[in-house]
Amino acid sequence: MKVGVFTPLLSQLPLPAVLEKLKVLNIDTVELGTGNYPGDAHCKLSMLDDTAALTEFQKVLADNGASISALSCHGNSLHPDTARAKHDAEISRSTILLAEKLSVPVIVDFSGCPGDSLSAKSPNWVTCPWPPDYLEILDWQWNEVVAPYWIEHAKFAADHNVKIAIEMHPGFVVYSPETLLRLRSIAGPNIGCNFDPSHLFWQNIDPIAAVRALGDAIFHVHAKDTQLYPANLSRTGVLDTKPYTDERNRGWIFRTCGYGHGAEWWKEFVSTLRMFGYDYVLSIEHEDSLLSAEEGLTKAADFLNDLVIREKPGAAWWV
Repeated sequence: MKVGVFTPLLSQLPLPAVLEKLKVLNIDTVELGTGNYPGDAHCKLSMLDDTAALTEFQKVLADNGASISALSCHGNSLHPDTARAKHDAEISRSTILLAEKLSVPVIVDFSGCPGDSLSAKSPNWVTCPWPPDYLEILDWQWNEVVAPYWIEHAKFAADHNVKIAIEMHPGFVVYSPETLLRLRSIAGPNIGCNFDPSHLFWQNIDPIAAVRALGDAIFHVHAKDTQLYPANLSRTGVLDTKPYTDERNRGWIFRTCGYGHGAEWWKEFVSTLRMFGYDYVLSIEHEDSLLSAEEGLTKAADFLNDLVIREKPGAAWWV
């Protein structure tokens, strides 16, 4: 197992400078955005049709001894706005094709969230079973939108020898181990998860128990923490819609690794991942509003490099 970095936090720097910076932190693995929410600062899909650009990109990686853990295109390919859905879906398909060219085994995406009907204009994330209208919406979403798209998209990825890691994220139809496994049962084993414990903490889902539940469905891991504030949670509940920068009043905020939970928790998390067959990358994602990108990255890298379990010789996480 090794530590990597999801590079949007360094989007102001060109890729060669990013890789040089990460060397100092003993990191040589990156997760690169290709569009949609993460942007494409360090990895352009236009390389699919530009051999010279692709060759230069690969040279930059080789010259710096760097590898890519995943290409990420978190979007909403199920958006009720058909133009938006088409855009995000095309980015995801192109990301799969680029991953194939680069021999990157996995891409990261969101499951997406439809509206409540064909005439909807915005996504509708259902969070409760009553009044019964909500269950009707949920059934329609999964049967008429989610299943058809993901069956086809998973097959497309499998045909190109690329796995899809869905990040379980509230606001989308897949936000928990149960919903991830539901999608996997529909679309097949080429669908798994990008495991980000920060999104589970605030839902009161134990991430370590979730690792045991998901097992070999874990394809990629984000290293990000969450701090809970019980004094505020009693007032806000976990579905807190205040801006992330309103730290004083929120029930929880995202934190750099080690600032929400200590080394003892993270050691057990890493050990449980290893126990259930995950020997790949812990990709640092910085969204800590109390620390600068520079400080958050440095602290997370130092913290994780000190406790990571190194990969066993010959081990292959995706076999």
